[in-house]
Amino acid sequence: MSPSDREVYLSVVAPAHNEVENLPRLLEEVAAALARLEHDWEIIITDDASTDGTANVLRDLRKKYPQLRVLALRQRSGQTAAVEAGLRHARGTFIATLDADLQNDPADILRLLQMLESQPQGCGFVNGWRADRHDPWIRLVSTRIANGVRNWLTHEQIHDSGCGLRVFRRECIERIKLFNGMHRFLPTLVKMEGYRVMEVPVNHRPRTAGKAKYGVLNRVFKALRDAFAVRWMQQRMLRYECHEWES
Repeated sequence: MSPSDREVYLSVVAPAHNEVENLPRLLEEVAAALARLEHDWEIIITDDASTDGTANVLRDLRKKYPQLRVLALRQRSGQTAAVEAGLRHARGTFIATLDADLQNDPADILRLLQMLESQPQGCGFVNGWRADRHDPWIRLVSTRIANGVRNWLTHEQIHDSGCGLRVFRRECIERIKLFNGMHRFLPTLVKMEGYRVMEVPVNHRPRTAGKAKYGVLNRVFKALRDAFAVRWMQQRMLRYECHEWES
C-alpha cells in the first residue's frame, strides 16, 4: 500500500477559492488543534481554480506540513464540487470539513470528534451550529431566511445547515451523490441514509482577510431552488425491507 492509499484516523477537508491570505494561518491552527490527537491525520485543501497565488503558497506549505494534501480543480467549479472532491479523496475513518476563510475555528474539530467518538454507531454526523455569529447584519438576515426556507420545505429542524464545520464517519457519505449546492444539505442527506445527526454550538469568527463568496440574492434564491430538489428526493426515496430465503 502506497502512502497515498494508507488510511488515517481523521481527514480534514477545506475547499478554498482565493483564500491565499488565510491559508498559512489555517494550516498553523489545524496543526495546533490536532497536536493532541493520538492518531494519524491529514488535511486536504481543494483549490477551486484560485487566481491569487494560492498554488505557490500551498507548495511552500506542503514543505512545512507533511499532512497536507492538495487537490487542484482545473476550472472554477464551485464550493460543492470542491467539497465533494475532498470527501472522495479523504482517507480518514472520520472526516471533518471547515471553510478556509478562518471563520470556523479549527480548535473545535477535536471537541466535535471526541463527541462523535462517544456516541453509538447510529450517530454518524456532528453539525456545527454558529449560535453566536460574527457577520454583517445583512448576511445574518439572509442566512436566517435561507435556513428557514430549507427547514420549511424539507421538514427539518437544522439550526445551521450552512455551517462549514462538521465531523462525521466516512461511511455516512459513501452513498451520497452531491449536486451543485447540496453541500448545504449534508445533515439532511445523511439523515436520509439512516444516520442520526447532532448539532453542537461552535465558535464563529469575523472574516479578516479575503472576500465572501456569497451575497444575499444568491444565498436566498439558491437555497429555495435547492430545497425543492431535496424535498423531491425525500418524497421519492426508496424505502423497503427484504430478506433472502434460506436453504
